[in-house]
Amino acid sequence: MFVLGLASLAAQEISDLTLKRDHHWLVIEGASLPGGEIRINYLEAYCRGDSMDADWVKHTVIPHEKEFVSLGTDGKVMKLRDRLEDGVLVNHTIIAGRDAVDFQLVAHNPTDRISEAQWAQPCVRLGAFTGFDPDHSNGNIDDYLPKCFIFLDGKLTTMPTAIWETKARYVPGQVWCPAGVPRTDVNPRPLNPQIPSNGLIGCFSGDDSMIFATAWEPYQELFQGVARCLHSDFRIGGLKPGETKTIRGKIYLMKNDVPGLLKRYAADFLEHAEQRAGLVP
Repeated sequence: MFVLGLASLAAQEISDLTLKRDHHWLVIEGASLPGGEIRINYLEAYCRGDSMDADWVKHTVIPHEKEFVSLGTDGKVMKLRDRLEDGVLVNHTIIAGRDAVDFQLVAHNPTDRISEAQWAQPCVRLGAFTGFDPDHSNGNIDDYLPKCFIFLDGKLTTMPTAIWETKARYVPGQVWCPAGVPRTDVNPRPLNPQIPSNGLIGCFSGDDSMIFATAWEPYQELFQGVARCLHSDFRIGGLKPGETKTIRGKIYLMKNDVPGLLKRYAADFLEHAEQRAGLVP
């Protein structure tokens, strides 16, 4: 069904991407994107650990204030700042390229208290990209699943995967937890027992000409959500008083070329391969 090479309509050039801010939405714009844009609830939430079987509002979510800092006149470089309720500051530099967007984050705890922030959620809405209703309140919200993929046992695997969990505190949805992350600290949606082969999660466009994919380092989980969305949720791992951590991410919006995607991902996230090989913790 999906071609592991260039799809028939992929010969057309992918246009340069630009950014804009619309309230809590980070919007990626491009003439070649289905619907002309992709919207991201950025960021949906900063989260505490022990979240797998906890109340999302009363326990897990750490309230934060969003600040728009700047956007270059060409729409290529956006800067944002988040201030968490516990005092942590997260500065975001987001850079749009021809067919990808880079995320460079610096999280700093200026307080004398340990921060409980373990992970955070960029929620990428993909209804229009996959050829379905962008309004997640309409129709069957799982209709886009056959367009979505992760990598299991080293192979691209479309959803729903052969093993598909349906029971959790909140349903539906599906969570994949990588090795090294406590399985108690992820989204309280159905937790799949399979370990993803890499940190990529993505989908094909409605006409199969394009791929959306995303990855973060470090990452907490891969998540198929309930708003025709996909997540690679990044890991913070808590912050000691005075501690600073850097986090980086990538969104690929490219021609349907899965080997090409994997090549770029390997170059961008070398440490993911090293972690799987046991070379780094």
